[in-house]
Amino acid sequence: MPEKMIPLLPCRTVQPVVDFYTALGFETTFFQKSPYPYAAVERGRIELQFFAMKEYDPQQSYSGCYVVTDDVETLHAAFRAGLKAAYGRIPTRGLPRIGPLKDMSYGMRQFLMTDPGGNSIRVGQRISEDRSMRPAPKETFARALHMADLFADSKEDLPGAAKIIDRALGRTDEHPTPVQELRLLVLRGDIARRLGDEGLAERLLTRAADLPLTATERESARDALARLAELRE
Repeated sequence: MPEKMIPLLPCRTVQPVVDFYTALGFETTFFQKSPYPYAAVERGRIELQFFAMKEYDPQQSYSGCYVVTDDVETLHAAFRAGLKAAYGRIPTRGLPRIGPLKDMSYGMRQFLMTDPGGNSIRVGQRISEDRSMRPAPKETFARALHMADLFADSKEDLPGAAKIIDRALGRTDEHPTPVQELRLLVLRGDIARRLGDEGLAERLLTRAADLPLTATERESARDALARLAELRE
């Protein structure tokens, strides 16, 4: 019999977490209120279990897991649609939230979502057989994007990612390509919004939207443009 590993994740209260995963298309396969709150949810081959802790602070959570799929685009679209139907909008900040699809430097195309318990669920698809971390590029703005992506969407260190981008955008001795500038501005605007700085977010996203791009550049930047459109809704 093949082994199976099931993450056991903490939360403060179980019901909001179960409701979140129900919106994503999961089925509740176990639920108890006593002797302690506990629940299990399943969607296909994905199974997650949750236990409640009264003093648990979801904002300080470091727990999570990684789900590997062979169709990340479809899963991302399905999760977004489910959340919009359940919440009336697609939550992109606070708890819960779902992030954009992004190609990462370790050979995965992934998105991050965080449930009401603060658990970070990464969902990704392999886009390279090389599973090693790519070395950081030497070119200034490619390196800034590489590091900022890792800080924002792997380490989840938003202030650290913001510093990297601000330093790159503040340079006067060299300039990014239009696609690099767009990606930097969109990621920085996204970070500003997630940190609650609406004024800065609006200025950065407007600046990104005003950048002139060729058809080839727009195709190269399709993920960033999709995120820009979403953030400006």
